[in-house]
Amino acid sequence: MTRLGDLRSPDLLDRAHRTVLAVPLGATEQHGPHLPLNTDTTIATELCHRLAAALPDIVVAPAIPYGSSGEHADFPGTLSIGRAALELLIIELARSADRFAAVVLVNGHGGNAEPLHAAVRTLRAEGRNVLAWSPTGAADDSHAGHTETSVMLDLRPDTVALDRAEPGNTRPLRELIDRLRSEGVAAVSPNGVLGDPTHACADDGARRLDAWAESLIALTAHSATRKASDD
Repeated sequence: MTRLGDLRSPDLLDRAHRTVLAVPLGATEQHGPHLPLNTDTTIATELCHRLAAALPDIVVAPAIPYGSSGEHADFPGTLSIGRAALELLIIELARSADRFAAVVLVNGHGGNAEPLHAAVRTLRAEGRNVLAWSPTGAADDSHAGHTETSVMLDLRPDTVALDRAEPGNTRPLRELIDRLRSEGVAAVSPNGVLGDPTHACADDGARRLDAWAESLIALTAHSATRKASDD
C-alpha cells in the first residue's frame, strides 16, 4: 500500500497517469457517548487502505477529516464545513488530481452524500474519471449503532467506551430524516445515537468491513477495466 503523503513528487512522474487516487472522506462529529469523533474518518481510511492492498496502482491520499455535519452541531466536538464548502472542496481537489488516472472518493459519513454526489456530477460533466462510494447499512442503525460500534471494536477497540454504550432512536432513518434535517440529531435522539450499540462485537465489525471492502474493490476494478477498454 502506498500513502501519497509519504511519496516525493518525482516518485509519481512515471506512474501518476496509471494510478488511481483513493481519497478517504470522513467527518469530525459526535458518535454518541461511546465512540470517538473521528469514527467516520477512521472507517473511510481503512477502506481505502484495503482497496490499495487489493488492487495495483492505488495511492491513498491523506483523509479529509471534515464534512457536512451540521445536523450534529448540538453536540460538543462536532466540526462541520457545510454542504457548499464540502462540494467545492471535492471539486477543486479532484480537479487538482488530473495527473492521476482516476479519483475514488470513499465516503464514511452519510451527511456528506448530497454534496459529494453534486460534486461528482460536476466533475464527470467536465470529463473527469471520478467515482464515489459509501457504505450501506440497516435503516434503523444509521449512526453510532451496532454496525459502526462493531466496526470500531475491530479497528480501534482502544477508542471504544463500550461501558458507556446505550440505545438511541431505533426507528428507520426515513421516519426521522425530515425532523433530523430541520432540527438536528439531538431532536430525534438526545444521546446522538441512531441504533442500538449495546450488543456490538468485533467479529460483526470484521464481517461488515470485509463486505464493504469487497463492494468498493469491485466497483473500482470494474471502473478501471471499463476505462482501459475505452482507451
